[in-house]
Amino acid sequence: MSVKMADVRDMYTVHIAFRREFGQLASLVRAVGDGDTARAALLGDHVELLCAALHSHHSGEDELLWPKLLERGAEETAPLVHLMEAQHEAVDKAITEINATLPLWRGNASVSGRETLADALDRLNESLVEHLGMEEERILPLAEKHITAVEWEQLGQHSMAGMPKKRLPLIFGMVMYEGDPEVIKEVLDTMPLLPRLLMPTIARRLFASHSKRIHGTRTPARQAAH
Repeated sequence: MSVKMADVRDMYTVHIAFRREFGQLASLVRAVGDGDTARAALLGDHVELLCAALHSHHSGEDELLWPKLLERGAEETAPLVHLMEAQHEAVDKAITEINATLPLWRGNASVSGRETLADALDRLNESLVEHLGMEEERILPLAEKHITAVEWEQLGQHSMAGMPKKRLPLIFGMVMYEGDPEVIKEVLDTMPLLPRLLMPTIARRLFASHSKRIHGTRTPARQAAH
């Protein structure tokens, strides 16, 4: 019997959300006035949420995707997987720098702390954009070839399990905002009945209200349009 292989379209949808949100972080931070601790606290929470989501996403790949590609792809995948691992390390290094810088700036909203944090966010975004592009171009076609549909679903479940449950609807709303409706529906179909029915409305509302606080609009600029 043939085995159903991974449908990787959901990864593109997640990447769109990451590009959109991380691409705006540095400019959002640089717009905070000297001493505006209320705004710094709000943005600090936003930065922490995104970094946690990215870390959870990458940890799933580290634990569940790279080993399988190395095992099944032999010489075809090894150099690429090792490059992906190195890029993850670069992203992790940037996140560590951000986490070290963020608490002080969130507490005093100083100009010097703001610029240090914004520079670190720029470095993170630069590393992330390079990584996401290469993953889409080189890794996802290999995943379609070597990873089963069941294994791919486990990867998504791992990423969600790494986040606090109360934050999942907001994260889902970030992904839904520009997500392919067909892909979003297929993801929802894997959920139990009640979350499947409630999640679209709740997630959409949470993301809209969150975006209003962070970006000043319930409909922030769309990454997919760029």
